[in-house]
Amino acid sequence: MARVYNFNAGPAVLPQEVLQEAQRELLDFKGSGMSILESSHRGKEYDAVHAEAVANYRQLLGCSDDYAVLFVAGGASMQFAMVPMNLLGAGQSADYINSGAWAGKAIKEAAHIGKVNVAADCGKEIPARVPAPAELKLTPGAAYVHLTSNETISGAQWKTFPKTEAPLVADMSSDILSRPFDINQFGLVYAGAQKNLGPSGIALVAIRKDLAERAAANVPTIMRYKTFIEENSLYNTPPSFSIYIMMLVSRWILKQGLANLHRQNAAKAGLIYALLDAGGFYKGTARTEYRSDMNITFRLPSEALEETFVKEASKQGLKGLKGHRSVGGIRASIYNACPVEGVQALVTFMKEFEKKNG
Repeated sequence: MARVYNFNAGPAVLPQEVLQEAQRELLDFKGSGMSILESSHRGKEYDAVHAEAVANYRQLLGCSDDYAVLFVAGGASMQFAMVPMNLLGAGQSADYINSGAWAGKAIKEAAHIGKVNVAADCGKEIPARVPAPAELKLTPGAAYVHLTSNETISGAQWKTFPKTEAPLVADMSSDILSRPFDINQFGLVYAGAQKNLGPSGIALVAIRKDLAERAAANVPTIMRYKTFIEENSLYNTPPSFSIYIMMLVSRWILKQGLANLHRQNAAKAGLIYALLDAGGFYKGTARTEYRSDMNITFRLPSEALEETFVKEASKQGLKGLKGHRSVGGIRASIYNACPVEGVQALVTFMKEFEKKNG
């Protein structure tokens, strides 16, 4: 079997050793005679998986006892609704920072729940960027401030986070645990798993426990963070196989070391950005000081050449390089599990393609 280099934005590349371990354990998990897919979520086999997953992510995020780590089905898009349902009280407003397509979706969903103040908006700017701190027009007494740490579509990333009086909430779907950060600066962070953590359809949530008490009485039980805290994310049958894969990925991240992964991610991105910075044939679409280490976006001289680029790259085993349908272009998503060799192969292909078509 030949493995390709996978540059998809999500569902995305997973560590090969994680896939191999899941494969080995698929039919008979830990001598139980059944797959973890078939195991009761109340049984001892799954209980051990769940407990380790919680403990590992608490360690990786640096969570004190003031924070809860939760696994919530529905991905980040579910969190777009759950955050305001739980944190935005009657008569309050929430500040949202619009840095691109995903921040825009979060804003649109929150507006269904309550009053939203767009504290800064550069979501449609090209080259893409995130707002500078001086641009933020924050509301005194806001319920919370929401940002998207990395815009998967445009390739713009927050390099440092703003200091806010209101609790800071972040959608970290596309750069969670790709670099160290201080969880204590945030009241809540959430991330769809399908980029750096595991399969699609589930989100990791880390929330300060006191914030979970804000939910109004009319919020449905299963939509309350408090429910997930009290029931250890087991109020209903959880997506147990997804959490199992997330547990294996957390082991892998701990083994690699978060600081080492960060250095490697920056080095991988630097290989591609060096080629973009040379100018001419390839042009990056994010401003230099804000460009992402996870999603590298660029254009070629014509859409026809971009289409050819994607097709020829695919033939070379470089998959998933087509830009998002809303913006076009090329996008290389080089998450934690994307190997250095894959990025080197992409850079070699880019140089050869330019020689033939430049």
